[in-house]
Amino acid sequence: MPYSLVQAIQPFLVPICFVCAWGLLFLVLSSMTRMIWDSVQRAKRMHQIPCANCIFFTGDYHLKCPVHPKIALSEEAIDCSDYRGRSLY
Repeated sequence: MPYSLVQAIQPFLVPICFVCAWGLLFLVLSSMTRMIWDSVQRAKRMHQIPCANCIFFTGDYHLKCPVHPKIALSEEAIDCSDYRGRSLY
């Protein structure tokens, strides 16, 4: 009984394995592409944080910004109303 079952499905094994292998390769490549895309988008967002160029930024890890210490160097600081560029002063 098992031997006849193997002989019955044998013509379909190669196409099934072929499709499964390419499907797995497609899933891995699409996952890696999505991961890279998300990383690039996150990096672009992080580069919009202006704190390092602000005159109020101290560079000290204890108190990064005396004006807004809780949001300094975070995404919340992107549209900081108190930002003053170093080149202006």
